[in-house]
Amino acid sequence: MIECFLTDKTGTHAIEEPEAGCWVNVTSPTAEDRAWLEEELGVIDEFVKSALDDEETSHVDYDEDTGQTLVIIDCPFIEDAAEAEDPLMTQYDTHPLTVLFLRAQDMIVTISLKENPTLSLFAVGKIADFNTHQRTRFLLQIFSNTVQRYLRYLRSINRQFTKNEKILHQTMRNSELVKMLGLEKSLVYFSTSLRGDETTLSRIQSGRVVQLYEDDKDLLDDVFIEIRQAIEMCTVYSSILNGTMDTFSSVISNNLNLVMRTLTIVTIVLAIPTIIFSFYGMNVEGLPLTNTCLLPLGLAVVGMAGAILYFRTNNLFK
Repeated sequence: MIECFLTDKTGTHAIEEPEAGCWVNVTSPTAEDRAWLEEELGVIDEFVKSALDDEETSHVDYDEDTGQTLVIIDCPFIEDAAEAEDPLMTQYDTHPLTVLFLRAQDMIVTISLKENPTLSLFAVGKIADFNTHQRTRFLLQIFSNTVQRYLRYLRSINRQFTKNEKILHQTMRNSELVKMLGLEKSLVYFSTSLRGDETTLSRIQSGRVVQLYEDDKDLLDDVFIEIRQAIEMCTVYSSILNGTMDTFSSVISNNLNLVMRTLTIVTIVLAIPTIIFSFYGMNVEGLPLTNTCLLPLGLAVVGMAGAILYFRTNNLFK
């Protein structure tokens, strides 16, 4: 889907055809959209390929021949329930958002492989001070809103983690452990993407690939503060989650050892009467009171009681 927006004296509104100073938003591009980008807007083939690659990482690229600049931002998304570790939990992933500066055409183009909530806010006019002519500020606003989404999703991950941790204190079900794995994967995706976005933002700050203006420096500083806060939160949550998972792993292993020890002791205790009755069940000469079961029964009881007393005395049987 292709949408075009332009800011004029009446505000920002949709237009039918792209023109100088406009913003072109391409969502879930098809083969026809790709051809349109190359033929109508003149986007170079290499940049189109990068924009359509779902595994593309955050970076900045510049083409000297055409003067086109490509900026890829890793954005957080809520994972589809079918792809999550547990359909009842909210799991997260990241996908690239491409921002193209076309200087010759005096346009800015955004390409997203799926519906992007950040761009939707710009399209419906919910972002203050948005102007399609201020392309550098537009890019920084996209960064700012994207990092704010990271922060919201990180808080959501922390709430889910706290909820699952309380459940695990009561019962260590596999389903809850699987949920913890899903949250851990989300944090890994976030951590990797945030560090890539920070590196991209550092290159933008240099002013060599994207022209910076004096009015944008405060916004750039704010974005840096937010992205570093998000990285710090991600690091802290990852450390807490890993520590908690290690603790629960140790508890599970310890519980298993206790169960195995108990079963071993029970086996030893039950083996005593088996051994005694086996002697009396075979043709062994010289055994006393072979014509009655009182002696072997008494020996079995005394042997079991002695074994239980020994294990209790040495704190081996609880």
